[in-house]
Amino acid sequence: MSGGVDSSVAAARMVHAGHEVTGVHLALAKSARASGRSRGCCTLDDARDARRVADRLGIPFYVWDMADDFADEVIADFIAEYQQGRTPNPCLRCNERIKFSAVLERALAIGFDAVATGHYARIIAGPDGPQLHRAVDADKDQSYVLGVLTPHQLAHAIFPLGADRKQDVRAEAERLGLLVAGKPDSHDICFIPDGDTAGFIARSIGEQPGEIVDAGSGEVLGSHAGAFGFTIGQRRGLGLGRPAPDGAPRYVVDVDISARRVVVGTPDLLDVHRIEATHATWCGEPLGEEPCGVLAQVRAHGVPVPATARVEGGTRVIVDLDTAIRGLAPGQALVLYRGTRVLGAATVTATDRVGAR
Repeated sequence: MSGGVDSSVAAARMVHAGHEVTGVHLALAKSARASGRSRGCCTLDDARDARRVADRLGIPFYVWDMADDFADEVIADFIAEYQQGRTPNPCLRCNERIKFSAVLERALAIGFDAVATGHYARIIAGPDGPQLHRAVDADKDQSYVLGVLTPHQLAHAIFPLGADRKQDVRAEAERLGLLVAGKPDSHDICFIPDGDTAGFIARSIGEQPGEIVDAGSGEVLGSHAGAFGFTIGQRRGLGLGRPAPDGAPRYVVDVDISARRVVVGTPDLLDVHRIEATHATWCGEPLGEEPCGVLAQVRAHGVPVPATARVEGGTRVIVDLDTAIRGLAPGQALVLYRGTRVLGAATVTATDRVGAR
């Protein structure tokens, strides 16, 4: 129970379905902020809101201190990935290592049967076990960040909101008298509530000044305080001071951490037709070496692209896209679908992006 409307309604539905429910709030920050007015989460107000909802539902409520696990498994990983010039997804990593690993393991160990959350996704019984599917509400679908779940974890997970639309969930919270019915959704990265990712990385790593160069001519166009503060496809915040000679916008098309160099160029240099990924997690039966048709998605709310995928050497996922994806960076999550079903997720290691050649 995060203290938001989704997890609150999920808890209420579990109670009304007759389950024996215990509310758990995860304390993920080492020093929780007092005000809930930031765009992140994990504030003291959030914990109080979750407790009030639990009281309203008449269920036991506990706060589990997962701050050390979160710092080690999510925040440290986030910083390390940026240090290597990759662009990680901390929400996906949190689901993988905290909510559906550390939390689920603890819950099962002390006698609970499952973990229910307010995620917008569906679990459907299939002939070979539970299947993860997209939510009915496409605007709220969170199946992308749940693509790291294993069959074992899916068998002990419940997503009560997967068949509903957000406005209906809020209306239900209002009818139930839950004080969080009108509470705004949290946004951005929860441990960077001001949304300044580059500033957070700079404070964590320190300045490492370098050059910004043109992809075509090699001309030095500007300087930066750290190449880790840039990501493939970025257009804003380059600080070049002057436009390209033809007036076309410039984008980050490559980041070389070792050389402390950021390369900018035209958007066509961002086009990707082939993706290589590793560290795959399969929600069901793994893909094999024979190419098969899939839908590939590389952002939480990105458009899925028809593609052909296969696995090489048992670990390397190769995806050939029918239509180019623009601005894909190493470290991003590749999630594969068949229709609405999530097949699995992997971490992008390389692409055929022209700007990186």
